[in-house]
Amino acid sequence: MIKSAITAAIVATLFSFQLMQAQEFTGRATYQTKTIMNDIQISGSNMTPDLQASLEEKLKKGFEKTYELSFNKTESVYEEPQRLESPSGSSGAKMVVVNTSSSGDGKSYKNIKDKTVLSEEDFFGKEFLVSDSLPKWDWKLVDETKKIGNFTCYKAIGVIPVSKEDLEAYEKMKNKKSESKTVLFTVNEPKDRTITVWYAPEIPVSHGPGEYWGLPGLIMEVNDAKTVILCSKIVLNPKDKVVIKMPKKGKKVTKKEYEALIEKQMESMKDSKGNIHINLGN
Repeated sequence: MIKSAITAAIVATLFSFQLMQAQEFTGRATYQTKTIMNDIQISGSNMTPDLQASLEEKLKKGFEKTYELSFNKTESVYEEPQRLESPSGSSGAKMVVVNTSSSGDGKSYKNIKDKTVLSEEDFFGKEFLVSDSLPKWDWKLVDETKKIGNFTCYKAIGVIPVSKEDLEAYEKMKNKKSESKTVLFTVNEPKDRTITVWYAPEIPVSHGPGEYWGLPGLIMEVNDAKTVILCSKIVLNPKDKVVIKMPKKGKKVTKKEYEALIEKQMESMKDSKGNIHINLGN
């Protein structure tokens, strides 16, 4: 009886995969993301509580987004749908969140057959096409199910260890925190991240939102304690054909090269005390 449900689901999924080898299988899934910002605070010697609360609310809303995953059996594209710009003329302080990671809001293409990923990134107005290998996930399958929409989903758990880069960045920030006189983000000490996902064997593809993949069924929900990604809509084999196109926009660089470029740019923005100034205004 132990793990019998998981075993049955995997067997059924593998059988479905075999049946679909001779036919095309595509789909589009819409995901809603929400990030908890409890461990990031904005502070400053001349900042009023009202301004602090306003800026933290703007930052929070900046991490609530909608994405679309288009996929076939071996490829997928994950991107934020194009939307109309907000009307101009609004007053008050404005905040720009600079994404310094290599898994930002640009189009991300995954090929699970070749184990590769390509991402379009925009950094300070310059476009880059970042290439990397797919992350390796050592998923632990759990004998637990729940319904997401009309699909029975199974639980799996993975762990992302704290990177050397994250620890070094935290130590630098901690050492210079007492000298800061400008607006800064205060971040808690980084720790290993436990990722809980729910996948649907009824949808026999190994894709998922963002960096997540590698399970015997589409990943429908992701929870890493900070961010929740939930599939709110899915259409399988839609009448309007799903065409997966590799991104081509931007200067081609590896992930390592892109991260080095970001680090160099951020260093150039620091003052003599190592602080990065954030200008706020109308």
